[in-house]
Amino acid sequence: MATGRTHRPATRSRGIPEATVARLPLYLRALTALSERSVPTVSSEELAAAAGVNSAKLRKDFSYLGSYGTRGVGYDVEYLVYQISRELGLTQDWPVVIVGIGNLGAALANYGGFASRGFRVAALIDADPAMAGKPVAGIPVQHTDDLEQIIEDNGVSIGVIATPAGAAQQVCDRLVAAGVTSILNFAPTVLAVPDGVDVRKVDLSIELQILAFHEQRKAGEEATPNGAGPVAATRKESTDQGPDGDVPAVMPA
Repeated sequence: MATGRTHRPATRSRGIPEATVARLPLYLRALTALSERSVPTVSSEELAAAAGVNSAKLRKDFSYLGSYGTRGVGYDVEYLVYQISRELGLTQDWPVVIVGIGNLGAALANYGGFASRGFRVAALIDADPAMAGKPVAGIPVQHTDDLEQIIEDNGVSIGVIATPAGAAQQVCDRLVAAGVTSILNFAPTVLAVPDGVDVRKVDLSIELQILAFHEQRKAGEEATPNGAGPVAATRKESTDQGPDGDVPAVMPA
């Protein structure tokens, strides 16, 4: 669910594939849980199961980091936590601004996981004048008129967009122009960004639609255990087919 290009070339220059980078947070979450339980070492099989990947893929991913573990012992949990945190840039403080303080933006502002993972919510920004000065999660909301100054004053390079779809691109353009080079987009729209800007898109409605597709498929399989009958008939009668010609397309939000 990502578009755009990275502004941190060091990782890519070391040859770490994007797919591996995407799995590093999963490993870190599993390792952090082990660390909190004072588990000193973990095997590749145990860690892979906790992260939801296969052990061969995990060992390959860790080889890009230069970690190979010790035969018969496994991986040192604390060292891996540090190593992955450093690779992800989490050993430093990252100031973040959230733009759009509606229900979703307010929920994000109140999320305690940011601070524990190296992200500090530096400012909350909203276009509604009535919101200006109101505290959310202990932080006073500021007006979008001051967006550029807020970015400069706080040295922000990561922005979170939680606005309605119609306002998202304009907010994105202003963030980028002010120096933001990474954006987490919760607005239900695709953002256009220049080279050198990373965008990660989180669309809850699309994820729910994908789950609905699988629920519908499971219900069909339960109704026709032999793979014939109503499901087959539905496929033949459907005129709204996907690109493969046999499965109805999942419509976008």
